[in-house]
Amino acid sequence: MTTLTHRGRRAEAGRNSDKKADSEEDAAVDGDLNDSDPNDSKDAHLTLMEEVLLLGLKDKEGYTSFWNDCISSGLRGGILIELALRGRICLEPLSIRKKRLLERKVLLKSDAPTGDVLLDETLRHIKAAESVETVQTWIELLTGETWNPFKLQYQLRNVRERIAKALVEKGILTTEKQNFLLFDMTTHPVSNATEKQRLVKKLQESMLERWVNDPHRMDRRTLALLVLAHSSDVLENVFASMADDKYDVAMNRTKDLLDRDPEVEAAKAKGAEVIWAVLAAFNKS
Repeated sequence: MTTLTHRGRRAEAGRNSDKKADSEEDAAVDGDLNDSDPNDSKDAHLTLMEEVLLLGLKDKEGYTSFWNDCISSGLRGGILIELALRGRICLEPLSIRKKRLLERKVLLKSDAPTGDVLLDETLRHIKAAESVETVQTWIELLTGETWNPFKLQYQLRNVRERIAKALVEKGILTTEKQNFLLFDMTTHPVSNATEKQRLVKKLQESMLERWVNDPHRMDRRTLALLVLAHSSDVLENVFASMADDKYDVAMNRTKDLLDRDPEVEAAKAKGAEVIWAVLAAFNKS
């Protein structure tokens, strides 16, 4: 279960968060990769998957919580959103028969390489698939959660380790070996704390000082990261350092944001449809 559903460390308070929403013009999908956010991780050019893993890692230990069973599928959802923001995939258009997000199939818009190994491997899977699939099905296939042995070929393997190695190459993590009594495990402690602090600060401010009370006025990569952090059960790591009063405000606003109806929100901004489809998939699971 995710942070917002099993949170018990602090008392629930102040549920009267801002709930009004305003409509806003649709932003270009391809422009999301270069959004001018002063707190964004521009120097390192982090993907959404790298940001989610960085948020989930224990800084000194260099591994995610052993009890987190959500992050694997969350990272796959991040891959789909990243591909959508880069203009490589989209959802099929609305039709009379297929109106709901989870019924609409993922379509390949472009198979041009992205330069990221995991993204490009996923593109090849989507292109080679014998049938088009929904966002939820692709998350399951990429995670390996399928009963169909003929579709196990679409599983992405060693995703966490591959993302961690990419962060090592970018100078954000380092690699160590730790002994856990019966076995040795490769870990990746944070070596560039500034980059992680910048990422945490960006998300905290998006819920406090820069709160706009409308997901369609938010930077799309920030919206996507909040959805993925929630789905991957690492959102607590973002807000844990806050004072109690700010923590309550941030968590309540995040809950209000993520409790919105994905169907309604996706209809307001076509470029963000995959983001809301990923949220809908995790809400259903």
